[in-house]
Amino acid sequence: MITRIISPNNTPMLPQLRPLLASAILMVVLWSCGQKEQQKPTQPQEIPVTVMDVNTQTATYQDQYPGTVIALNEVELRPQVSGFISGVHFKDGARVKKGQLLYSIDAQLYAANYDQAVAALHVQEANLARAQKDADRYHALAENDAVATQLVDNAEAALEVARKQTEAAKANIKAVQTNVRYTKVVAPFSGTIGISQVKPGSPVTAGQTLLNTVSTDSQLAVDFNVDQKEIYRFTQLIQDNKAADSTFTLAFGKQVYPYPGKIALLDRAVDSQTGTIKVRLTFPNPANTLRAGMTGNVLVRSDTNNNAVVIPNKAVTEQLGEFFVYVIADSSKVSQRRIETGRVIGSNIIVEEGLNKGDKIVVEGVQNLKEGSKVSIQANKASNLAKTK
Repeated sequence: MITRIISPNNTPMLPQLRPLLASAILMVVLWSCGQKEQQKPTQPQEIPVTVMDVNTQTATYQDQYPGTVIALNEVELRPQVSGFISGVHFKDGARVKKGQLLYSIDAQLYAANYDQAVAALHVQEANLARAQKDADRYHALAENDAVATQLVDNAEAALEVARKQTEAAKANIKAVQTNVRYTKVVAPFSGTIGISQVKPGSPVTAGQTLLNTVSTDSQLAVDFNVDQKEIYRFTQLIQDNKAADSTFTLAFGKQVYPYPGKIALLDRAVDSQTGTIKVRLTFPNPANTLRAGMTGNVLVRSDTNNNAVVIPNKAVTEQLGEFFVYVIADSSKVSQRRIETGRVIGSNIIVEEGLNKGDKIVVEGVQNLKEGSKVSIQANKASNLAKTK
């Protein structure tokens, strides 16, 4: 049977048009098949990730606190007598020894007062001797009833007055001697003295004029503040008598002081305004490199127990203030799990709650995941590199 192709106007189609029509029909059929293929559901693609097994370990980290270097003993030198500076007997900034002469104050006036006090004592001693003789004489007469009792009583009173006046004269000598001694200002203890605030010839007033400051230098302290929540921790450090180790170190920028410190004390009370308490450490200063007033950072080393869970910080995601990790579940799918994070240690972080030893978590590729994502586990390049070394 022969099929004739008729055009829309019922005229027979030319033979040369038949191949074109066949091609058009074929294209329509192929397009229809493609549409059907596209309508078929696609399988979810596996997301490549790197994972790690959660393990427990001992974590060591350092807490950092701003601290200030202070002298364990520091005294401002002020004169105890008024006058003019007659001598300065040290070099500014030098080390001084206990009892060393530092300043001299003109002592001429005080020496004259001392001589006057000695002379007054001699007068009172002479009066005492005379009163003693009068009293003895009246007592001898009274034994023979040759003198009135009132005269005897007056002689005894005069003798007592002479005694008291003599004692007062002796006390005055001690006071004047003290003033003479105070014209010499000496070092109260061994340490470093600062820059003198007065020069020879300068007038000074007792108890007011600042001469200089002396502070200890063989051992210095560092004070820093910690939150009241850490009182128990630092109390334990005191009881453990942590010393001669690296628990406490002092850093100035990138430079670390070569000698470790020792915890000395906690302050008496918590500051009600800041909620902090002051901690004091002591550091040896054999090379005199620490100076009072310096500021630095106190580094306090802490060791956790051997059950600490430590994971890379990059494995943790944050959502609305909560922290999560992706845990590998069955069928190579991930499940999002909330965790409680602790202290950051470099590029790692301690997990307080939410993970157990043996869990498998995603550490790379986290940004491409969501709950239930199917993953393909890639080789950990860092681990492989480590094995080849």
